[in-house]
Amino acid sequence: MPTSFAKAESLGADLARAPRGLIIGGKSVQAVSGKTFATVNPATGKEICQVAEGGAEDVDLAVKAARQALVDPAWANMSAVDRSLLLNRLADLIERDAAELAVLECIDNGKPATLTQAVEIEGSIKTFRYFAGWPTKFGGETLPVSPRSGAKILNYTVREPVGVCGLIVPWNYPMSMAAWKVAPALAAGCTVILKPAEQTPLTALRLAELALEAGVPEGVFNVITGFGEAGAALVDHPGVDKVAFTGSTAVGKAIVRGSTVNLKKVSLELGGKSPQIVLPDADLDAAAASIAAGIFFNQGQTCTAGSRLYAHSSIHDDLLARIADQAAQLTIGNGLDPSVNFGPLVSQEQWDQVSSYVEIGKNEGADIMIGGGRPADLSEGYFFQPTIMTNAGCDMRIVREEIFGPVLSALSWDDADDLVAQANDSDFGLSAGIWTNDIKQGHRLASQVKAGTVWVNCFNLVDNATPFGGFKQSGWGREHGRQAMELYSEIKSVWVNLS
Repeated sequence: MPTSFAKAESLGADLARAPRGLIIGGKSVQAVSGKTFATVNPATGKEICQVAEGGAEDVDLAVKAARQALVDPAWANMSAVDRSLLLNRLADLIERDAAELAVLECIDNGKPATLTQAVEIEGSIKTFRYFAGWPTKFGGETLPVSPRSGAKILNYTVREPVGVCGLIVPWNYPMSMAAWKVAPALAAGCTVILKPAEQTPLTALRLAELALEAGVPEGVFNVITGFGEAGAALVDHPGVDKVAFTGSTAVGKAIVRGSTVNLKKVSLELGGKSPQIVLPDADLDAAAASIAAGIFFNQGQTCTAGSRLYAHSSIHDDLLARIADQAAQLTIGNGLDPSVNFGPLVSQEQWDQVSSYVEIGKNEGADIMIGGGRPADLSEGYFFQPTIMTNAGCDMRIVREEIFGPVLSALSWDDADDLVAQANDSDFGLSAGIWTNDIKQGHRLASQVKAGTVWVNCFNLVDNATPFGGFKQSGWGREHGRQAMELYSEIKSVWVNLS
């Protein structure tokens, strides 16, 4: 039996002993209503354990705990150096428990454990270490002012935490999406209430436990597990100063509407329908490998997934054949098996959505080149084959709407000006890929494509130092870097009369 399977069995037995509680004020507590819900292993369709189903009353308790912690000297007066040390201690603990966290994420999300540890867990460690450096470097400045009175004035700005932050994260990258928000919020001195997706609550709860072990004061880091009611209560609560959300555009719009109760700050990382643009002079082997990874990694459940392929007509068929070869090399199965690199979709609901889009594409005139359904040898779980759909048209729903699954819609082009228009003809603008050996062409297209991130001869690279976010209906604001610290802070201008 592989070691990862043994760990999973032991971990599963521990989890099943009692319902996993909410984390409020540094304590694990059951929901006020007493309700629980099952979290399910996508590879088997079977229950892992029961988790507390938080609601509006629980959110209110978490907000009160977070507001109290926000002004508690243990957190409010913590020095920048000590906050940095605290975040680094949390990173140390994540590193210590990396294998356990990878298995936990695998059984709850379906992503292969080896990829989870290498990408998501290691990425979370890097995120906390990166933002651990910011408390000692993020501050205001002294500004030269010229008041009408001619008075001698000292004017300076200071950065203060925005306050209590409601952080709502999705199920596709549960651990790393939590880190993307929790790390800068804590670095800025905020307190947080993390609301994980109901499909994947387990690593969020474990992260909060590790934060307490690291020494984060009680009430600074709270977790509410549950459904949409809990998320809506967090958005609507007047004691929440900011909401940060990653998820669908439809829910993002609802959050904006709900935020008007107290005009809370909002940052949104929403949907995507990223184009992959391939010029005839591109390195087709490199492009095919990266395009396949860009749509099939995490079973296509990635906001930046390169789901729209625009290949020049002269290389269209050759490129698709190479992408199909890449897909054929994927090993599909339970992600606890170290040889597996393509797991299940997260839920039956997601499987049904992806399947319905394949049927829509067929009905609209697209053809299935590979895939299109459940692998014949996997009857349990929510597995869906890597899929390529050809003869796609610009007006087809599979080209215009986010499928959030391993489905590549392939189009061909001849006119470069028309290509840019097609690539930009989308409600989304999160990311794009460009493949060419002519770097001047690459720069030109990068300047014309409307997207928050453009990769040239690479795809899906992210780094904590560079901003990440989207144009159009792909969201508001930028995560990572100094821009993330700004999301979780307010700037105050101070005028001192020295006359």
